[in-house]
Amino acid sequence: MNITSLGYRTDLMLLQLSGSELTDKGEYVVIRTPANPTFWWGNYLLYRTPFAPGALVGRLEAFRQEFPEAKHGAFGIDTTDGVVGAEEELTGAGFEADRSTVMTAKQVMEPARPNVDSQYRFLSGDDDWEQLVGLSLAVNSMDLEGYEEFNRRRTEAERSLVEAGHAQWFGAFDGERLQASLGLVSDGSGVARFQNVQTHEDYRGRGIAGTLVHQASRYGLDEMGAHTLVMVADPEYLAIRLYRALGFSDGEVQVGLGKRPS
Repeated sequence: MNITSLGYRTDLMLLQLSGSELTDKGEYVVIRTPANPTFWWGNYLLYRTPFAPGALVGRLEAFRQEFPEAKHGAFGIDTTDGVVGAEEELTGAGFEADRSTVMTAKQVMEPARPNVDSQYRFLSGDDDWEQLVGLSLAVNSMDLEGYEEFNRRRTEAERSLVEAGHAQWFGAFDGERLQASLGLVSDGSGVARFQNVQTHEDYRGRGIAGTLVHQASRYGLDEMGAHTLVMVADPEYLAIRLYRALGFSDGEVQVGLGKRPS
């Protein structure tokens, strides 16, 4: 399947490894995750071109045909420059554009302030994974119906990736309490994609995230056989400076369009 954007290419890689279904319709790719139907970015259409004026009507109809039960709306655009096209029309219809910076690294540097107080290890066992559910809910508090169920199903998919040998999930711990976590996923092609880098607010500002990303990066390069690490980051959030300091460089702008359930 020909996908231009490295961000979307690695998105689809990890979704497919998790059991999502991909169907290439030519003009767009259908991404479907039957195990988690309320997962917006597991159930969407990835278009190969930006929106031309007036194209929204037809693309909405295509979305409804593919996802007749969906309460949300979600479109990706397979470009590298963040161009949406007809953005005022989309905004008027209730869609929000989400732009992310796709970053890559082939080597990483030690963090300037490594944290040596926490314990760093893979997640293992039911308690660790249940703590991951709680950490994700605490970090991404969203007042949306079904969000907790979505989050739990996503965590189950992440654990399945680890158990199938496609990923590792890393945690920073204070004793037995999970402070921060992230995942690193690879299909063996030499590219490893980071997922869900998050730190509980009680433990921020201590160098934990930088240390965890560095340790996971070294694992990806040394143990997973990756030659390229991929991180998709919020350009407005302070963590992007941390990734740059570790050796990640900006490459593409990935864009998605989402409409919340009414």
